[in-house]
Amino acid sequence: MAHILKVRGNRIQSFGRKGMASLAILSLLSACVAAERAPSRTPAPAAKNALPSQKPTTPALPVRPSVVRAPVGLENLLDDQWRAFPGRTGVAIMRIDGGEWITGKRADELFPQQSVSKTWVALTILDLVDQGKIRLDQKIRITRDDLAVFHQPIRDRVIANGEIDVTVLSLLEQAIIGSDNTANDSLLRTAGGPQAVQNFLLRKKLGAIRFGPGERAMQSAIAGLEWRQEYAIGQRFYAARAEVPLATRKAALDRYLADPIDGASPEAIVRALAKLAKGELLSPASTRLILGIMSRTSSGPNRLKAGVPAGWQFVHKTGTGQILPPVATGYNDIGLMTAPDGTRYAVAVMMGSTTASIPQRMAFMQFVSRTVATYHGQ
Repeated sequence: MAHILKVRGNRIQSFGRKGMASLAILSLLSACVAAERAPSRTPAPAAKNALPSQKPTTPALPVRPSVVRAPVGLENLLDDQWRAFPGRTGVAIMRIDGGEWITGKRADELFPQQSVSKTWVALTILDLVDQGKIRLDQKIRITRDDLAVFHQPIRDRVIANGEIDVTVLSLLEQAIIGSDNTANDSLLRTAGGPQAVQNFLLRKKLGAIRFGPGERAMQSAIAGLEWRQEYAIGQRFYAARAEVPLATRKAALDRYLADPIDGASPEAIVRALAKLAKGELLSPASTRLILGIMSRTSSGPNRLKAGVPAGWQFVHKTGTGQILPPVATGYNDIGLMTAPDGTRYAVAVMMGSTTASIPQRMAFMQFVSRTVATYHGQ
């Protein structure tokens, strides 16, 4: 059932076809950082060489006037909810079919992608498949020296066997569906490294989307560390991070948030998803393959996906950054919603930094996808 949410003070009221019920999902938002609610110029990084590789250039996204305007009711509701949500959040919504329009909040600013960037690694790999340079059944060897950090279910197999051989197709599935960092870094290495992904983004004219140096180097720098391969085993990364002085860690995190090396604008992301959906980035076979894989994403079931009504289709990729209490960073979800009549919408919600609880973050994302469906056809 479609719902419309309106803000009354710091409460949200939910209206549906079967009646009206109030829902106070934002009453705990007293930690809201007021200065972050209004757009402001991003400050320059406080120190040089904060990250292990030079940030790639990001050409300005070309200005494309919309054919029609987004529904005013949708824009008003989005504005109300966005202003009430604590922290720095970017949103972009784009209707792809039946009269293109795009709307959002902070849509042209750069936000940390975190694992959202696995999308671009997968597209780069499939572009190489389309060129005949890589095969889906090609096997990639992974050793202990290739292990990464944080979520990497493949690690146990590598440690148990010393090394394993995995097909490109299997790595694509593990990187996107399960957001496995080692699987993703193995694909990145196979593609030719970070510059190969950045070259794909530039060649396909995907605008303000950066690609960072890979999980190990980037996550270490965000934590105020330099990567050591021993951090890939067990809880050693967490133990090393816990030894970093709080001031050092906060300074490193602040530098990253001020100018994220893996930053992307919500608008650039939804335009890239629209190109993917229309078959403008990959061959028809590769387009079907990646959209099929993204339809099986297991992470973030209570983010955007939970607000998509029954009868709609949804494919997506999540991203989640590091937390330095009380601030969570890089809490993201991007995807394609397809209505029963075939109309497609690209959606991106990117929470650069927020003090909201996990249920509050999820509720905001659900509000966005639910409201898109509510205003479909209007």
